[in-house]
Amino acid sequence: MTAETIFALASGAGRAAIAVMRISGPRTAAVLAALCGGALPPPRQASLRRLRDGKDGTLDRALVLWLPGPRTYTGEDAAELHLHGGRAVIEAVAHALAEAGLRPAEPGEFTRRAFLNGRLDLIEAEAINDLIEAETDAQRRQALRQLDGALGALYRGWSDRLRTVLAHQEALIDFPDEDLPPEVDAALLATLRAVRDDIRRHLDDAGRGEKLREGLHFAITGAPNVGKSTLINALAERDVAIVSDIPGTTRDVLEARVVLGGVPVTLADTAGLRQTEDAIEAEGVRRARARARDADLVIHLVEAGANAPADLPASHVLVATKADLGGNGPDGALRISARSGEGMDGLRDRLAQAARAMTETDGPPPLTRARHRAALLAAAALLDAAETAALPELRGEDLRLAMRELGRITGHVGVEDLLDTIFSAFCIGK
Repeated sequence: MTAETIFALASGAGRAAIAVMRISGPRTAAVLAALCGGALPPPRQASLRRLRDGKDGTLDRALVLWLPGPRTYTGEDAAELHLHGGRAVIEAVAHALAEAGLRPAEPGEFTRRAFLNGRLDLIEAEAINDLIEAETDAQRRQALRQLDGALGALYRGWSDRLRTVLAHQEALIDFPDEDLPPEVDAALLATLRAVRDDIRRHLDDAGRGEKLREGLHFAITGAPNVGKSTLINALAERDVAIVSDIPGTTRDVLEARVVLGGVPVTLADTAGLRQTEDAIEAEGVRRARARARDADLVIHLVEAGANAPADLPASHVLVATKADLGGNGPDGALRISARSGEGMDGLRDRLAQAARAMTETDGPPPLTRARHRAALLAAAALLDAAETAALPELRGEDLRLAMRELGRITGHVGVEDLLDTIFSAFCIGK
C-alpha cells in the first residue's frame, strides 16, 4: 500500500480562505519539485511558491511545506500545500496531482500509514478520530488523554508483567528436574492474579468512557398531555415535537441531541403512557416503555398537584410540570413550567449533574470502545484459566493467549482483519 503516493484535502469542504492539501508517499519529493518549478523548498519551512501544472500553467500561489520522512505524521515523505480555498483552485491542484500519478487517499489512509509505520499504536489512532469527532469539551479531554498514550502504556505494562510470568513458567516447564524453589511458582501465580485483578477493576467502570464517547440517552416519559413535548422543545431550544392539547399526539419516539454538563445527550420524547385500544397509539406506548427501559436516565413527568406512580424507580428524575398553573407536585419532584421557564435552570443543573456522574472517571483513561472491552474480558478469562490449569504447558498457553488479546488492542498482533473497519470511519484527509 505504501508504495503508492496519496493526496487528499485535509481541510473542510466548501469555499474558505485557505485549503490544505496533504501528500504522502515515496514520490512526494519528485511531484512537489515539479509543482514548484524544479526545486524543493527547504525542509519544514513554509515557503511561498507558484504552483505549476505539467503544461507550465499557473495553478495557484501557495504556501508549501516539504516534510521529509521519517519524522512526519505518516512516517513517509510528506508535503502540505496551503492553497487559496476556492473550489476551482482545489480541483485544479487535485487534477494536477492525479495527472502526476498520485492517488486520492481513502478514508483514514494517512492515519493507517502512521500506524503501519509505527508512528502510532492502534489506540492512539482511534483517539485521533475521537478528537476529530468530539462535540464537547469533555469528549475532547478524553480523546487527548488517550492520544497521549496513557491507555496504551497501561495495556503494555500488563503485557510486560505477563511476559515475565511466562518466562518463569517456561523455566518451570523446561527444567522440571531442577528442584526450583516453590517460591518461584507462588510468585508467578501472585503476579498473574494481580494483573487479572487490575484488568477486572479496569473493566468495572460502568461503561463511562464509552458513554462519553457515544453520548448518553435520556427518555422523557409520563401520561398523555403532561408536557413531554413542551419539555423536549424547551431543553433542545427548538421545535422538536408538535405540542397539542389533544391526548396521544406523539405516537413515535422523537429525538433531540443536546449537551448537558459537557456530555452529549440524546433526549427522547415518547408517547403518553396509558391503556388504549388504538393500535397505533398502543405501539407508541410499547416503544416508549422500551426506550425507558434502555435509557441511561428516565425523566418522568407528572402534573403539579398529581401523585407520583407508586412503582417509580428511585433512579428516575421526577418532574412536576405546569407549575405556572399552581400545585406543588409530589415530594421530591422538581417543580417546573416549560412554558414560563420556572424551575428550568434547576432541571438543567440536575440533568447535567447526572450526565457528569455517569461519565467522569479518576485514574487512567477509561475504556472507550467495545472492541477494547471484548479483548480485556477475553484476557481476564484466559488468566482465570491459567491460574487453575492442570498442567504447566496449559498455563503457558493461556498466558500467551492472554498477552495476544492485550496486543490486539494496541495493534501489535492479529489486527489485520480490524484495520479496514477501524479506518473506514475516519474522514478523508486524516
